[in-house]
Amino acid sequence: MSSVAVLTQESFAEHRSGLAQQQVKVTALNSEEENDPPTYKEAFPPLPEKAPCLEAAQEPAGPWSKIRPIKASVITQVFHVPLEERKYKDMNQFGEGEQAKICLDIMQKTGAHLELSLAKDQGLSIMVSGKLEAVMKARKEIVARLQTQASATVAIPKEHHRFVIGKNGEKLQDLELKTATKIQIPRPDDPSNQIKITGTKEGIEKARHEILLISAEQDKRAVERLDVEKVYHPFIAGPYNKLVSELMQDTGTRINIPPPSVNKTEIVFTGEKEQLAQAVARVKKIYEEKKKKTTTIAVEVKKSQHKYVIGPKGNSLQEILEKTGVSVEIPPTDSSSETVILRGEPEKLGQALTEVYAKANSFTVSSVSAPSWLHRFIIGKKGQNLAKITQQMPKVHIEFTEGEDKITLEGPTEDVNVAQEQIEVMVKDLINRMDYAEINVDHKFHRHLIGKNGANINRIKDLYKVSVRIPPDNEKSNLIRIEGDPQGVQQAKKELLELASRMENERTKDLIIEQKFHRTIIGQKGERIREIREKFPEVIINFPDPAHKSDIVQLRGPKNEVEKCTKYMQKMVADLIREESNTKIDLPAENSNSETIVITGKRANCEAARHRILAIQKELANITEVEVSIPSKLHNSLIGAKGRFIRSIMEECGGVHIHFPTEGSGSDTVTIRGPAQDVEKAKKQLLHLAEEKQTKSYTVDLRAKPEYHKFLIGKGGGNIRKVRDNTGARIIFPTSEDKDQELITIMGTEEAVKEAQKELEALIKNLDNVVEDSMVVDPKHHRHFVIRRGQVLREIADEYGGVMVSFPRSGTQSDKVTLKGAKDCVEAAKKRIQEIIEDLEAQVTIECTIPQKFHRSIMGPKGSRIQQITRDYGVQIKFPDREENPAPVAEPAVQENGEEGGEGKDGKDADPSSPKKCDIIIISGRREKCEAAKEALQALVPVTIEVEVPFDLHRYIIGQKGSGIRKMMDEFEVNIQVPAPELQSDTITITGLATNLDRAKAGLLERVKELQAEQEDRALRSFKLTVTVDPKYHPKIIGRKGAVITQIRTEHEVNIQFPDKDDESQAQDQITITGYEKNAEAARDAIMKIVGELEQMVSEDVTLDHRVHARIIGARGKAIRKIMDEFKVDIRFPQSGAPDPNCVTVTGLPENVEEAIDHILNLEEEYLADVVDNEAMQVYMKPSSHEESKAPSKGFVVRDAPWATVNNEKAPDMSSSEDFPSFGAQVAPKTLPWGPKR
Repeated sequence: MSSVAVLTQESFAEHRSGLAQQQVKVTALNSEEENDPPTYKEAFPPLPEKAPCLEAAQEPAGPWSKIRPIKASVITQVFHVPLEERKYKDMNQFGEGEQAKICLDIMQKTGAHLELSLAKDQGLSIMVSGKLEAVMKARKEIVARLQTQASATVAIPKEHHRFVIGKNGEKLQDLELKTATKIQIPRPDDPSNQIKITGTKEGIEKARHEILLISAEQDKRAVERLDVEKVYHPFIAGPYNKLVSELMQDTGTRINIPPPSVNKTEIVFTGEKEQLAQAVARVKKIYEEKKKKTTTIAVEVKKSQHKYVIGPKGNSLQEILEKTGVSVEIPPTDSSSETVILRGEPEKLGQALTEVYAKANSFTVSSVSAPSWLHRFIIGKKGQNLAKITQQMPKVHIEFTEGEDKITLEGPTEDVNVAQEQIEVMVKDLINRMDYAEINVDHKFHRHLIGKNGANINRIKDLYKVSVRIPPDNEKSNLIRIEGDPQGVQQAKKELLELASRMENERTKDLIIEQKFHRTIIGQKGERIREIREKFPEVIINFPDPAHKSDIVQLRGPKNEVEKCTKYMQKMVADLIREESNTKIDLPAENSNSETIVITGKRANCEAARHRILAIQKELANITEVEVSIPSKLHNSLIGAKGRFIRSIMEECGGVHIHFPTEGSGSDTVTIRGPAQDVEKAKKQLLHLAEEKQTKSYTVDLRAKPEYHKFLIGKGGGNIRKVRDNTGARIIFPTSEDKDQELITIMGTEEAVKEAQKELEALIKNLDNVVEDSMVVDPKHHRHFVIRRGQVLREIADEYGGVMVSFPRSGTQSDKVTLKGAKDCVEAAKKRIQEIIEDLEAQVTIECTIPQKFHRSIMGPKGSRIQQITRDYGVQIKFPDREENPAPVAEPAVQENGEEGGEGKDGKDADPSSPKKCDIIIISGRREKCEAAKEALQALVPVTIEVEVPFDLHRYIIGQKGSGIRKMMDEFEVNIQVPAPELQSDTITITGLATNLDRAKAGLLERVKELQAEQEDRALRSFKLTVTVDPKYHPKIIGRKGAVITQIRTEHEVNIQFPDKDDESQAQDQITITGYEKNAEAARDAIMKIVGELEQMVSEDVTLDHRVHARIIGARGKAIRKIMDEFKVDIRFPQSGAPDPNCVTVTGLPENVEEAIDHILNLEEEYLADVVDNEAMQVYMKPSSHEESKAPSKGFVVRDAPWATVNNEKAPDMSSSEDFPSFGAQVAPKTLPWGPKR
């Protein structure tokens, strides 16, 4: 009896992990089909055993034996340079100097590794390692650069030179690499036959030997030309060139027969003289023989059938020649002749003629009618549909002609008929299920229809499964063709027409928004502008470049959307102005005809906000748009390279936008938009430029160093304006974005341009005329020019055409200053230096005493205030060093050794009334400017005032996290000090400039008034009212998700508080309303009205079988909500675990409750029938697989397992790698007492 072993599923899965899925047969123990479990060998088939060594030895070599041994990719060669040939002999130390540099360079160039050593005979040994190619290149470089070069010439016949050069010069390069020489071969037009070789003696000898070998080989060869009539060439070549190939193989001669298309009769033989003679003799014999024996017949074959007689690549002609030995001559394609001549032996001509007619009639031409728009669907994506036909019938040629409603088929008659049937079926099917539509859309909108990277058009194609053909720009066609499924075509047509009409309805609007708000509107990382763009996806919003300081924001899109977006952004701006001016701004409603904007707040703030809004309105009113008609052919020349010309007009006319129509649109209308005055100016310039271009446009380019440009333009553009006014020409200088910074363009009439060119060239010539001059500057003033890294000198150089000013080095007592540059620039720079010196000499130094504690506030943030004063008054201001620990003022002088504290010191220091050193600010400059600067500094000294503010309002003035007080301090530029809460003081201290204190005090008092008004309002708002309502009505008053109560709260502006269910101390029927008295009473009435309605309602319980509850409720309660809305009732189902699971409560007005109950009872009856049917069916249904799997697993059973053959019934050790080895891992051998086997 066979023993049975049991494995658990887990252990079995582990055991079989290495076997292929299909090799494992799993049989359940309780299977009805097979009573016996499988044997161990069936469940776990053994792996094939390794073949014995003897058999393996007898077997033929496998694929591995074919693999050639791999050669090493890196080779090493040693080159020796004798002492007499060494280039660098006289070296102080080996491995240094020029020789070492050359070796490093060779290693970098070739990638080879070089090692140098000196032999006993002072010769140089060089070991080169690397890839073969690198070693050969390195060797050539070594010979050329480390060895002395000799040269020699070798004379060989001129016609042999080309064999030395080889194809594409490869042989010559190879020879130069092998011999490490340079070989110079005279040019073909040079009559010389001398070849020059340069290199080492050894290399020259090798190269000379190789060249003479090539020449000797060519001397053995000869060339002969044989004239044979063209008609006999096919007989000499033989069918498929077999005869001539055999001849060439036998004689070793190269025979060149001109192809049929070349009208030459000469056959060229090349080879060794004896063999060449044999080949010529045999060809002459064939020619003579064929001339005697052959005759001709002429037959008429339709011109259209000639190509079938010729066959692909002339194969049919070769076939006839092979079968019959007859040559068939076909007239050339450009000839109108239909005569075909057959040439051959008379008895073979009949058979050949039959073959010709068979070939001519074996092919047929047919056509299938198919609308041209269907052609690409017949071809299919990447030719897939057509490929199916051509693969079945490869000899059929299918041709589609663009614009023609037919398909041409050509090929063997039977195949053509089959292909024609298949194509006709395809055409019929496509006509039934495909359609096309054509729409006219102005081609200027085509690129908008396509969208960025084809986004719009690809979306339409994918959505409606259609193909849309939009003509290219150069066609200037308005016709768009849509092809595909009829329904998809109509939908795509509708959407495209809608898009086009929207674009026709598109408009552009300029919105004036102060530039300081742009960043706020855009938001951090563009978050806010992204929200606006998502809200108005069809509107394109363009903000100006921050560098242009423009307030114009451009909106473009459909008219209605642009208007909505404008209003939305205007509201945003109003909010920003409101925040800044601390006012409330109400814009008129969208559907309102009112033009009144209401501003609420403090008078001063309202006035400021009103002023700002009126300024925006004025700017908007001032923005105009004009259209100018300029011939489209002039547009490109007016725009200029990369928009240079048009950009210069826009910059000159202060922020106007000039828009040209898209290229190829044919429109002449150019739009200019911007402030009215600038628009008029730009229009005038544009028309003047267009007139010049049209009549006598002339342009000249000049070049001048970029540093001269400032000098040519002059201060405030004075110099260039003078040239423009004198000549009437337009001069355009490069912008910082232009690549060519030297190019200056002059435009205008020829006469004006030449005049301007002359003037500018004279100026440039003067600038190029570099002179050196000097002037005397007192050394005491030198420091002023060279401090701060020579900032003053840099400014002079920038302003005066890059003039170089050199001051003597510090330490030398020289007063000579050298100026170098263009003559005019040098003179202007000298004048400017003289002015600076005069200023310096007129300078005085005065002291301004201001206590040190105020210095920081006088300087302002990052020293901005002090920088402004130095700029405004042209003075230097020096603040004293800060005194870290100033001595107390009140302390008396200390006596030492019985002397008075001040004795022996300067009396000034001892005077307690004298200012401290740390309080003295020094001002240097012209006296009158120093005095003015002193006054300005003293005006910046902060003053302190005190304001009485009730203590209880302090926290509101400070605001959340100090925001309120910070805002006031920023607005009035003062410091406001609020006393600490523990002091309970009413006094607030304001410190700042005298000019700002009054405003700050007024602002603070205004804020106090507001807070007091708010306090009063808060008291009025805290009126409380209590309403008694039965708790059962509370959920209804709250409503679904709090909708009802939220509406009451919002409508009456009150807070409504319901009792906490968990708090037993609270009265559960009390609802508290807080707000203004009037609003609280109104809210109470609203609640009582709801209660009154609820009191009229009744609740009825109805018994519904719990099995139909889910069907009545529906997915996510959709069905029950529909019933409740329809009958205006509330239906409550029992919760899980309720005592009566069938009890459903319906609440509402009596008549509504009755109707709702009837309805749900009808539904119960209907759904219950389905439930009963399902339960009856379940009896006969097989339990689901996951239910079966719940039964305990009996494991996997096999018979005749290795562990069951022994008497002990011990299960195998599955952790043992020996019993259960994992595939691919080595098994550790059993350890024997006497150690491992050797």
